[in-house]
Amino acid sequence: MNTKHGPGGWHGGSFGERARCLLAANPGPMTLDGTNTWVLREPDARHAVVVDPGPLDDDHLSTVLDRAAPVGVVLLTHGHADHSAGAGRFAELAGCAVRALDPAHRLGDEGLGDGDVVEVDGLEVRVVGTPGHSSDSLSFVLPAERAVLTGDTVLGRGTTVVAHPDGRLGAYLDSLDRLHRLAEEQRIDRVWPGHGPVIDDALAVLDHYIAHRAERLEQVRDAMASGARSPREVVERVYADVDPVLWPAAELSVRAQLDYLDASDSVL
Repeated sequence: MNTKHGPGGWHGGSFGERARCLLAANPGPMTLDGTNTWVLREPDARHAVVVDPGPLDDDHLSTVLDRAAPVGVVLLTHGHADHSAGAGRFAELAGCAVRALDPAHRLGDEGLGDGDVVEVDGLEVRVVGTPGHSSDSLSFVLPAERAVLTGDTVLGRGTTVVAHPDGRLGAYLDSLDRLHRLAEEQRIDRVWPGHGPVIDDALAVLDHYIAHRAERLEQVRDAMASGARSPREVVERVYADVDPVLWPAAELSVRAQLDYLDASDSVL
């Protein structure tokens, strides 16, 4: 496996026999080193599948097209702009369709949803619905590689935001549990994320994500019990050790956590 880490962090590379990650030039607090665009192709096959062309950046799209052409189809893990804004333009250049859960991000007649199987020149991609980060989040399992492309559901470094109000914590926890079951059943070993480096131990990172969410929920409960009266006040207490530039994103997750706790309390 060719994993590329250098002085600047993560740079993408080739993984397994079927995947290449091309890094978009959009680094930032929310995108880490940039968006991972994945080019998937069965060995010796002609057509590729491109997952998440990334932002509307002509240089990046041109690089992806050079490495991927001819392209059978574009798949989107979700519709956030850092993953999808360049998809329409790329598909026009490549002469292919864009398949996504949200009709607003499709180009062509075919959608994409949980349980679908996409086959291109012998390459098999299985679609797993993993809402929570966003309502339209999907993950893509490559059985031949025992790998899963997770978009923003699981990142290569750090943890993700539950983007309230579109994102829902209950759905996100269910999605983590679903991926965890796939890892336990040894149907996936590796995580190929939408941002950050690949992860070679899917079960370990999913254990960490699930434990982290439980810990954050307890911290939010404690903050409210000790007098926090708004999501911002919860952020200031629970995320005090986090760079304040990330506090607006943290507040989205806190709002999702508070909604989840309200719903749990009403059930009880």
